[in-house]
Amino acid sequence: QLQLGESGGGLVQAGGSLRLSCVASGRPFSNYIIAWFRHGPGKEREFVARIGRNGVMTYYADSVKGRFIISRDNVANTVYLQMNSLKPEDTDGYYCAADSIRAFGSTGPSEYQYWGQGTQVTVSS
Repeated sequence: QLQLGESGGGLVQAGGSLRLSCVASGRPFSNYIIAWFRHGPGKEREFVARIGRNGVMTYYADSVKGRFIISRDNVANTVYLQMNSLKPEDTDGYYCAADSIRAFGSTGPSEYQYWGQGTQVTVSS
């Protein structure tokens, strides 16, 4: 069983930056495509970014492209989400998820088998 744990959320002013971390344990980390989703009360879970097993292939939602950067360190079993130029509409709970099945990953939350508990990001205007 793969366990995922997020950290790095907090309160930041608009235009600021945060770096989220997703640490994995329990299984060989490099077997998994990792994605970040965000989700708030009354809102659907929204895809943010994903990264391939070797860290080369990345894909972003249009809403964060050019502002967020996803990266991974397979030695440290960690995926990072660097969030720059934050906007109030980025306020949400952020969750990392892992997929061991697909070759290129997906933007659909139902395609991911493992999830972390989330970390809250709040951007004030």
